[in-house]
Amino acid sequence: MTVRALLDTHALLWWLLDLAPLSPIARAAVGDADNEIFVSAVTAWEISIKYGQGKLPQAAALMTDLSRAIADEGFAELPVTVKNGEVAGILPLHHRDPFDCMLIAQALGASLTLVSNEQLFDRYGVARLW
Repeated sequence: MTVRALLDTHALLWWLLDLAPLSPIARAAVGDADNEIFVSAVTAWEISIKYGQGKLPQAAALMTDLSRAIADEGFAELPVTVKNGEVAGILPLHHRDPFDCMLIAQALGASLTLVSNEQLFDRYGVARLW
């Protein structure tokens, strides 16, 4: 069965930089060429901000061309829409991270499975794989 999945920021970083282990299920899903894997523009924004603040020095190699790194993996870019913003803004406040709220909104809107270790995402009814 083909999976259409959206990578959470940590999942993308762990995949690209091998910073920490993805779960075996997540690693298999992301590595399966039959699956459609998406990376949100929000993820690039979050990585850039945290890198600029000195919180992700290990992402230096990615910051030269994150778009290329994503494309080289065969992942698709997922833009942010006005509708995504509307949905993210009205989500219950189970989670206060605006980046994560946008990822949840995008996953819900596009019927994508979120690849994330964040169990709190389950409270939003979004499909999650880990």
